[in-house]
Amino acid sequence: MAKAISFDQIDQYQKDFVDQPGAQVLAKAVQNVGPQAASRGTLNDKAAKPAFSIELDTGKVTNQKQSGRCWMFSELNTMRHFAGEKFGIKDLELSQAYLAFYDRIEKSNLFLEQVIADPTASPTEDRKLATLLQQPNGDGGQFDNAPALIEKYGIVPKSVMPETFNSSATGQINAVLNLKLRKAASELQQAAKAGKDQDALEAIKDDNLSAIYRIVAYAYGNPPATFDFEYRDDKKNFHADRGLTPKEFYAKYVGWNLGQYVNLVADPRDTKQYFQAYSLPSQNTVVGGRPITFVNVPADQLAQLAIKQLKAGEAVWFGNDVGQDVDRDTGTLTGGLYDYSTLFGFDMKLGVADRFATRQAEVTHAMTLTGVDLDDNGQPTRWKVENSWGKDRGNDGYYVADQSWFEQYAYEVAIRKDLLTPEILAATQTEPIPLDPWDELH
Repeated sequence: MAKAISFDQIDQYQKDFVDQPGAQVLAKAVQNVGPQAASRGTLNDKAAKPAFSIELDTGKVTNQKQSGRCWMFSELNTMRHFAGEKFGIKDLELSQAYLAFYDRIEKSNLFLEQVIADPTASPTEDRKLATLLQQPNGDGGQFDNAPALIEKYGIVPKSVMPETFNSSATGQINAVLNLKLRKAASELQQAAKAGKDQDALEAIKDDNLSAIYRIVAYAYGNPPATFDFEYRDDKKNFHADRGLTPKEFYAKYVGWNLGQYVNLVADPRDTKQYFQAYSLPSQNTVVGGRPITFVNVPADQLAQLAIKQLKAGEAVWFGNDVGQDVDRDTGTLTGGLYDYSTLFGFDMKLGVADRFATRQAEVTHAMTLTGVDLDDNGQPTRWKVENSWGKDRGNDGYYVADQSWFEQYAYEVAIRKDLLTPEILAATQTEPIPLDPWDELH
């Protein structure tokens, strides 16, 4: 039986508070500036550009603005640096709006397919359906979502399909799409209860997808089937490549085999096996395309493989919990930056496994590693991080993460297969264990 808090307990709690050394001073500090500022450690000097022993030549950062497309921005950033160097275009930017357009269409199709798979399910009894209905269509994503979209639709330069109000600030369009998709789900369930067959359900889905295409085209613009790519390279030479399709542009100006990248995660919980593949079917947004897969590895291997890829001259996509121990203005990512344990007088620290188990840990963001500083023993001390929050934060948009932050909050890296160890390569061939839609790695 649940117990209520007694007034004797309240009296004791008040006494414990008053007896705490420095309680009144600390209370004033927290009340005036908040727990973060009251407990914050040393910040990076924004005026001083940090040096790294390994550092890629990149350029201006991008800005996702008020959208959740970090996974897409960070992945396109790795590609644009490569393509820009290859063709002498320093700050080539690829169209995030183009990929986002098709991402919204594909997510809508996946959601409706999942409803059709069990059209009589009830969200009050079916946890999977309840989870899907919480957000039928958002702008977040996983590493494998971008390759799946690119393999099917290609990409275009940002100059061909620029940002719109809706691609940069997705709150309103998210609400419209979620309303439409929930209404479509209701229509499908009512049709199923009325005894409609599979063909009828598919027809309802197709009508709704046509309407959703119209919504997204209004919001993002209608993507081009072909386009002309005109640019001046860094030597001021003019180039014009006419009549390209998006897939032709990708093949010519990037040319990566997207299948060569493996997404590695470090989840130390007892419920996850090391050197085992996992899948996330609920977010395989391109139906029939590249599925989402992870290989779980010990945490120390994330850093070592990221270093190998940087040494090979290639940036590294990584998923992380950027909301932890970060000062956005200076671009400081330092483990223990906010010392709540000292401020409040009791242990507030959780290990990575416990953070995942208690839902404290989340993969909230994706960024790009473009440099690392190694000590005399070849071990990383700090990382250069390209963010997608614009040039006014951090050092011209670049952040500095110390190794303590990386160990605590960097949970995923995408690494080329030719850089993986034999043990991890073998793990990529294991049968993926499917994760539930509510798993912490979603």
